[in-house]
Amino acid sequence: MKKRVINPWAWQDKFGFVQANEITDAKRMLFTAGIVSVDKDGNLLHGGNMEKQIELIFNNLESILKEANLKLSDVVRFTYYTTNIQGFVNASHVLMNCLENGGCKPATSLIGVNALFHPDCVVEIEATVVD
Repeated sequence: MKKRVINPWAWQDKFGFVQANEITDAKRMLFTAGIVSVDKDGNLLHGGNMEKQIELIFNNLESILKEANLKLSDVVRFTYYTTNIQGFVNASHVLMNCLENGGCKPATSLIGVNALFHPDCVVEIEATVVD
């Protein structure tokens, strides 16, 4: 697989995303469901805590990727859903650390929603992964 970042501008760099990822010669793609901060039994953890939920979501994503024999740097797109846009922006340093540590430069969308699967769930993340 060959991946080329398409970034006609630089403003998004400080937010940890790119405008587009061009993929050629890919072998496979993985589309995740919305990932939330749950334990192995599906119980929501860290109710209302954006930073802790983001951390656990990325831990859960790493488990999915490991099972698929992929890595975070293979993620080309994230869609972030949140019930609190400003809270998500305030917690973006946690997200940036996860992305930087994983060598991930995804295209992204941030979408504000009224509710997620549980009243204390404040963020849900979907990933598109290409190998």
